Amino acid sequence: MAEFQLATERLIMRSWRDDDLAPFHAINSDPEVMATLGPVMSRDEVAALIARMRAHQAEHGHCFWALVRQDDQQLIGWCGLIRGTAGPVAGKGEFGWRLARAAWGHGYVTEAARAAINWFFDNFADDAAWAITHVGNRRSRAVMERLGMNYRSDLDFDHPRLAADDSLLRHVTYALPRSQWGAP
Repeated sequence: MAEFQLATERLIMRSWRDDDLAPFHAINSDPEVMATLGPVMSRDEVAALIARMRAHQAEHGHCFWALVRQDDQQLIGWCGLIRGTAGPVAGKGEFGWRLARAAWGHGYVTEAARAAINWFFDNFADDAAWAITHVGNRRSRAVMERLGMNYRSDLDFDHPRLAADDSLLRHVTYALPRSQWGAP
C-alpha cells in the first residue's frame, strides 16, 4: 500500500514508518505531554500503539497519522482520525492529536487538524467530525473550539477503559457538523 501523505503549509501527516518509534516514544514518555492523556508509555507500548495505527490505516484508510514538520522533517507528534471506540464517538470519525512539548504554542495542531477534517469531509459521508478529551485538558479543548467544534455537555461520559478512581475518567465530547464546516 502506498504511503499516505497530507500536507499543510508547515506540516505533513503521513503513514507511520519504523524509524518513528524512537521520536514518538520520547513524546509518549514525557510526563507533561501525558498529564491529561494517560500514563507515560514504554517503548514496547508505543510500538504496539504505532502497530494499531498502521492496522487502523489499512482497514479504514485513516488513523492518527505521524505528524512531521516540513522544514526539518522532525516527527513532532500525531494528528488525524480513527473510528471512535468509546462512549458517544463509537464508530464515528474521532479526531485526535498529541504533540511534543517543544512544539506546543505554534498552532501546529490547529493547522493539522483543520487539514485532516477537510480531508475527512472530502472523502467520507459522515455528518460530523468528533473529538473527546479529559475534562481538564484545556489545550485540546481550546483547539476543538478554534476548529469550530461545539461542546456537547449532554454527551459528557466516564471513559469505559479507565478505572473508576482514575483522575482522567471524566471526558467531554465535541462535534463539528458537516453543515458548519468552513474549509480552511
